[in-house]
Amino acid sequence: MQGILAGILTSVDVMGLYVLLPTVRYRLLLSVWTASLHMLFPLLGFELGNYIVRFLLDWGQWISSILLFCIGLQLLLFSNKNEKRTISPILLAVTASLDTFSVSVSFGMLNLEKTIFIMSAGASAFICSYVALTIARKNEHFLGTNLQLIAGIVFIIMSIFAVK
Repeated sequence: MQGILAGILTSVDVMGLYVLLPTVRYRLLLSVWTASLHMLFPLLGFELGNYIVRFLLDWGQWISSILLFCIGLQLLLFSNKNEKRTISPILLAVTASLDTFSVSVSFGMLNLEKTIFIMSAGASAFICSYVALTIARKNEHFLGTNLQLIAGIVFIIMSIFAVK
């Protein structure tokens, strides 16, 4: 049960990010890609965790912080423009999934059931991604630029707190 819950919890953040993307053309493909990365990164985290714990402790927060800051900055810079720049789906999926790598290192140290966690994370990421992208597309006018401004500021604040 712990593995299933952990997989779900590591995927919920995808909804917060993807609900802000109303113009994604290939929702299913992005959802599948995100789910795949939500399974691949934890697998790598479990397998390589013992070897790179030191690196993650030193640099993991900085990498997450920089990625969050860049996403927040992009949201702020393009929130008032009618022309929306798109982020590569691959970069977006990697950014949304990167945190599962460092989380899975600690789950590996706790001897959490690897297969159940990875399957739960992948299934949850797929469902969360697709639902959030569908909500974003249907509510594009409702969500609007105000939510994008708020999200940009929140991501930048999160990036600052990620390094402390």
